[in-house]
Amino acid sequence: MKDPRDIIIRPIVTEKSTGLLEENKYTFVVLREANKIQIKRALEEIFDVKVKAVNTANYRGKKKRLGRFPQGFKPRWKKAIITLAEDSKPIELFEGR
Repeated sequence: MKDPRDIIIRPIVTEKSTGLLEENKYTFVVLREANKIQIKRALEEIFDVKVKAVNTANYRGKKKRLGRFPQGFKPRWKKAIITLAEDSKPIELFEGR
């Protein structure tokens, strides 16, 4: 199994993801090859929380012009929305402390 810190790449902090914090949901960019079970175990190990559900979405790279080249692509990526159990403590990364 990969190291948990390799699976969870970074948090996503947007207006929509900040609104989901009220529902005890957190959003992360994760490794594209990781499945829901690996994501759940990685989060439980890194942040010492109890995960209730993991929802994932794959995103294709957008077309972009790169200098003199007519077309290129931004990288593909995967997003995970994590729902924590009611009795779990919040992830302090999003608390601003």
